Amino acid sequence: MVQSHHIGQRLSYDGALCTVRYIGEVAGQSGSWLGVEWDDASRGKHNGSHKGTRYFACVSNAPTAASFVRPTRPADKPQSFIKALHEKYASEPLEEETKPQARIIISGTKVAEEMGFDKIRRKLAQVKELKIVLLDGLRIDTPTSGEDAAIADTCPSIKQLDMSRNLLESLDTVEAICRELPALKILRLSGNRFAHISEDETPTSGESAFKHVEEISLEENFLGWEGLCKIARKCPSLATMNVGTNQLSLLPAVNYLHLSSTLTSINLEFNEFTTLWGLGGLQGLHSLRDLHLKGNNISELAPEGSEAPIFPNSLQFLDLSYNNVQSWGFVDRLSTHFPGLAALRLTHNPVYDKHETDSKASSSEETHMFTVARIAGLKSLNFTHITHADRTNAEMFYLSRIARQLAGVPESAETPVLAQHPRYAELCEVYGEPYINRQQEVNPSFLEARLVRVTFHRSDGDTKTTRIPKSSDIYAVKGIAGRLFGLQPLTLRLVWETGEWDPVGGFDDKDGDSSDEEDLDAVGVGKLLDTDLDEDAEKTAGRWVKREVVLKDGPRQLGYCVDGLNVMIRIEV
Repeated sequence: MVQSHHIGQRLSYDGALCTVRYIGEVAGQSGSWLGVEWDDASRGKHNGSHKGTRYFACVSNAPTAASFVRPTRPADKPQSFIKALHEKYASEPLEEETKPQARIIISGTKVAEEMGFDKIRRKLAQVKELKIVLLDGLRIDTPTSGEDAAIADTCPSIKQLDMSRNLLESLDTVEAICRELPALKILRLSGNRFAHISEDETPTSGESAFKHVEEISLEENFLGWEGLCKIARKCPSLATMNVGTNQLSLLPAVNYLHLSSTLTSINLEFNEFTTLWGLGGLQGLHSLRDLHLKGNNISELAPEGSEAPIFPNSLQFLDLSYNNVQSWGFVDRLSTHFPGLAALRLTHNPVYDKHETDSKASSSEETHMFTVARIAGLKSLNFTHITHADRTNAEMFYLSRIARQLAGVPESAETPVLAQHPRYAELCEVYGEPYINRQQEVNPSFLEARLVRVTFHRSDGDTKTTRIPKSSDIYAVKGIAGRLFGLQPLTLRLVWETGEWDPVGGFDDKDGDSSDEEDLDAVGVGKLLDTDLDEDAEKTAGRWVKREVVLKDGPRQLGYCVDGLNVMIRIEV
């Protein structure tokens, strides 16, 4: 029998799906050929061009998605939705399966015997009761055929349906199937190549074939953002839209209709975005809560000369993992462009994975604290709940690192350093301005190199500064302090304030690891944002404390007890 073909036709050869893009002759070859685009792009040999001649274009960007095959090559037989359903869930047992199963002797008289498969088969055969149906890759091309019973009579209870990677050419076929499934809530159509999508509609809950669908998956369909939204608009109750792996790099503004009030989660993983500017088309979704951008190539907020969009306050969860974010400036501005941001995933970005420290453990901990401190409203980072104590420790540690950075430059060069830390002034208001200990290189042969500039201060605010030889012992230092403040030297307690921070020993044993307290819901912030924290209890906890050293009485020289040529010493009576 001669097989007829048409452009856009879906075919399967030995289980490998493809779409007909060309029918005709090929230069240098005899007879007619089919130019096909394989769903598995690694299976082809070119992109529609052969020996310098372009015969057809592929929707995939892959350079090896296309091949030429003979029209006479036998293709796998397509089947209807009903036949695929029965093949998967109600096929008759093979003749050998009806025979008694052989016993498997393990050792001695102990026997291992497979039990219960007949019961499972009978249960699956009751397709009328099936609620979850997975028919991916079963060559479906029509709703019914021949003597098939009506879909509504066969499987009316389906709530979750997967028809990914089939031979569906038109969305009309999908609508015809789903119109018979009144309970359908989750629909997966990934990997299909629809050649026809009917014109835009404004469906009501009573007219749409997808009237109860709350989640739809359209991954690797290559329809463009307008085409994907055209399908999504047919779902009047849609809350979750999965459109990963669609080669998207720019989302133009479209008319979202009801989606602006119903859509709460969009999954755009493994597309081709390089900036947040390319996502500007999402600004019209006023109920959007979760945005998944994992596995793109995002490195900047916007191209030069452009401004990144400001997303609605409703957007609380952002997944930027496995991208190319390299600067802390990007992280600092996230709260500006996502004013409602409460939960962030940032792992597997250069800015998060690389750090100046050599220790990987230390690097991970410090980067985590830097991120928490830079984004004021964050309540969860990388699915780790941020307690009040976690935030306090992160912000104080961040301040100490800014102070260290400032200490490395002259006072005249502070402005460009502080420009890298937009929250510095805000944090100084909360915790006080850190002490900047600038140490200048001094020629060791100079007298200056043998003197320590000591600033003494008391709790009442009285401050005195003097230079003391490194060789002076602590008794001599106390004598100098006593003379400066008119106090008895032996009644004084000297405390060197290092300006650095140390971890609190036993903190994790005492208060537990905050990373295990509460995880973020996979599709949103969930109950995390509604959790009431006992902040009064948390204020007493802390991972980091300021490092201070008591200068004990003795003959030890000052130069061995303190570091640097400029030190701050607190006097206690």
